[in-house]
Amino acid sequence: MSDHSRDHGHDHAHDHSDDHSHGHDHSDLGVVASEESSTLRRLEVTVPVASVNHAYDHAYRDIAKNARVKGFRPGKVPRAVLERMFGASLGEEIERALVNETLGAALAQAGVEPVATPSIDATPPQANQPFHYKALVEVRPPIALPALEGLPGRRPIVLVTDDEIERELEDLRRRNAPLIEEPAGTAAANGHIVTIDFVGRVDGVAFEGGSGRDVELELGSGRFIPGFEEQVIGAAAGDDRVVNTTFPEHYGAAEVAGKDAVFQVHVAEVKRRELPALDDEFAKDLGEFDTLDALRDRIHQDLRDSRDQTARAALRRSVLGALVERTPFAVPPGATDAQLERRLRLAVQQLHEGIPHDVLHAQVERWREEWRPAAEREVRERWLLDAVADTRELAIDEAAIAEQIERMASAQGTTPARLREQVGDELLEASIREDLRREQALDFLVSTAKVEDAADT
Repeated sequence: MSDHSRDHGHDHAHDHSDDHSHGHDHSDLGVVASEESSTLRRLEVTVPVASVNHAYDHAYRDIAKNARVKGFRPGKVPRAVLERMFGASLGEEIERALVNETLGAALAQAGVEPVATPSIDATPPQANQPFHYKALVEVRPPIALPALEGLPGRRPIVLVTDDEIERELEDLRRRNAPLIEEPAGTAAANGHIVTIDFVGRVDGVAFEGGSGRDVELELGSGRFIPGFEEQVIGAAAGDDRVVNTTFPEHYGAAEVAGKDAVFQVHVAEVKRRELPALDDEFAKDLGEFDTLDALRDRIHQDLRDSRDQTARAALRRSVLGALVERTPFAVPPGATDAQLERRLRLAVQQLHEGIPHDVLHAQVERWREEWRPAAEREVRERWLLDAVADTRELAIDEAAIAEQIERMASAQGTTPARLREQVGDELLEASIREDLRREQALDFLVSTAKVEDAADT
């Protein structure tokens, strides 16, 4: 007896109606659908004898091509002999083939659109008998939207102060300041940049990533593990130091996390930043400005543009959040699982290479637990925006899709044609159409929202 955990390789994003159909229309399937809950449908499917026998015939023909049986030439082994030899082991293979071949048609016949991989409960079929199986299918629940106009929204007030502009200027001074070597014997202090060689050991053994040569380190920056920089303070060029420290418990490299380490450190140079004067010449040296006031104006505008964008995003989130709060519905676990896995795959792709497998696995498992509420929220938001788009009868024209594909291709350093080829033309266009409809739906909600400007605390 197969159980519900078996998914027969189905991908809920795939069009089941085309799965392994071999040209059959499956109009003779028996399908009885029932509602288990607002998010779950049960399908009881009966595959007729003719289809079962066809699957067995196909399987035995494949076996006959390659079977080597004493006394028979290849391809000439009688069916009865093959049945005695392989019949007992064919059941589950035929079961998978029949489910893969018929599930899409059964879903279409019942008018059920899965949001996650259906679970199958089946007993392996037998020749000359109908094949019965059950499918539990998670679906989107009905969504009763509230009034869409006048949703509350909160937009942070955008302010840029003179102090913030001055801090940006100071940061520019620091980043453009030349490094001047201190006189011999100068003791390194916070703010100095030291050039060091170091070798670290745990339990007397050097470890990967624990050594470096000609490394520039600004003391007080917190770049190195806690306790390291403090023990270099006071050293002069040419000095050697022994630094004793402990790696944090959740350090990225599991083999040293939480362990005591000893570093042999040689200080090669001690340098200071020589800050340039904050005047028109400094602005000109940056290459784009004639005066310091022009530089200040640019900093002000850049900060304001960035905060305007942040404020617009915050407003959109708040309006969508108001819709979520006013529209309760159940999200099936499989839909949350699928979104969570997409998040995890993207995160793993973005991590730097070379992370030990055990460290990566532990991090992914932590994320799996921490991110589940956010994944469910993302599903809820997408489905709500889809419902709004349906209610508003929003449509995306082909020109808008083509423009978005061009932008995506440019960002990825490829051509629209190659991007279409890599992703698949229909899949790419369908995904973009969904995204643009959701953006338009949210545009509508924001345009009709009751917006409050508020200080961002």
